[in-house]
Amino acid sequence: MAIPTDRSAIWFVTGTSHGVGLGLVKQLLERGDCVAATTRSSVRLLAALGDRVDTSRLCPLTVDLRNETQVKQAVQETVERFDDLDVVVNNAGYGFLAAIEKTSARDVRDMLDVQVVGVWNVLRAALPVLHTQRSGHVVNVSSVLGLTAVPAWGLYCAGKFALEGLSEALAAEVADFGIDVTIVEPGCFRTGFLSQSSLAVPADATEQYPGIRQMVDNYLKLQGNQLADPLVGAAAIIDRVVAGKSPLRQVLGSDSHAYATAKVRALLANLAATAGTAPATDFPAA
Repeated sequence: MAIPTDRSAIWFVTGTSHGVGLGLVKQLLERGDCVAATTRSSVRLLAALGDRVDTSRLCPLTVDLRNETQVKQAVQETVERFDDLDVVVNNAGYGFLAAIEKTSARDVRDMLDVQVVGVWNVLRAALPVLHTQRSGHVVNVSSVLGLTAVPAWGLYCAGKFALEGLSEALAAEVADFGIDVTIVEPGCFRTGFLSQSSLAVPADATEQYPGIRQMVDNYLKLQGNQLADPLVGAAAIIDRVVAGKSPLRQVLGSDSHAYATAKVRALLANLAATAGTAPATDFPAA
């Protein structure tokens, strides 16, 4: 479903106080659309938008996405404020760098609560609205690390791999109801994602893993030199939604495309290598 042309489209976007999420809010308001923008701090969001952005069509919402009640209230407030809901963008998330062995139970729970449970809370709250009207678009912002994994990013990859799986299932479940689903798979955007203020790095995460310690240092040094422009990325996401029916996945960034291509090639090689042995577990043909 392309977004409506006879009125302003209504967007519900999570994780909006910086990066691609903030870029989405700015560009959507400039388009004349209405935006319910969730963040952990509405004050920070409004400060980031500044005085030059017309916020009359903005509904800033301070929401803990892990709290199902808060999420339901936010979606309800969105529908009450704007009388409709067209597009849901699950964008909230954060980075985490550590060896698997050095990732605590609390670290795991915190990450999955945001990247998986939080998304599920939003979907449970928003899908009944889209389902009833038999139209809408869900955009789940994953990562190329939802397709392939690299050392030190194991926990982050676990969350994004889960997001990919639930998104694929969701797309098949809601297709007959006029609801589109897009999985966005960015590479490294030039945001604050790799800064120490946005990236969780446990103090003892790399003591026994010198290779990972070097990788963590390299990632932190990459901050400010990432390949992709977050404003262009935000515009690409909007364009995909405006266009309507489109492929399930939206790969953004040359680095993302290269990683994804390498993963597909490796998987094809693995399948070819096991083609002869895989049928060995089948019952004999009758």
